[in-house]
Amino acid sequence: MIESTILIVPGLRDHVPQHWQSLLEAKLDNVRSIPPLEENKLSLAARVEAIQRELEKISGPVILVAHSAGVLMTVHWAARYDRPIKGALLATPPDLYASCPPGYPTLQDLRAHGWDPLPEGPLPFPSIVAASTNDHLASLEAVTDMARNWGSELVNLGAVGHLNPAAGYGEWPQAEAFIRTLDC
Repeated sequence: MIESTILIVPGLRDHVPQHWQSLLEAKLDNVRSIPPLEENKLSLAARVEAIQRELEKISGPVILVAHSAGVLMTVHWAARYDRPIKGALLATPPDLYASCPPGYPTLQDLRAHGWDPLPEGPLPFPSIVAASTNDHLASLEAVTDMARNWGSELVNLGAVGHLNPAAGYGEWPQAEAFIRTLDC
């Protein structure tokens, strides 16, 4: 049984019904999720404040479970706030400095909304960065650098794309195993 409260931090697409985070939220007890933003969807400040608001509602130990841009939101939150966190599962963070496919925000858009520079110091809590060898939003090398900068344990998942429904991932049972490791 997982003792900590799990706080789901989704990426910019917020809650996707068949996403592993949504399925995890429905499956586990004691899970909260950052609600979708109604406006200022690209605003990093609004995203970080949403994380802080949810954390203020939780007493006791917390494990953050972030995916994609949610990882970057989590790292920015950790650089601004001082709240004890038991650990974080940080899955397939995007590389702000790589060119993204059409339909994704540009680096210029992200810079204009406060995403750059990305904090590079060690996180003040244990963390696992789950990386893919064929993610279209970040190379394994870029994610390895992020994990090293944050003091995170890097786990190479192999060729899992961006670890989302488009890459064939609804259920991701390994997430629970990582959460249990962090909950010890």
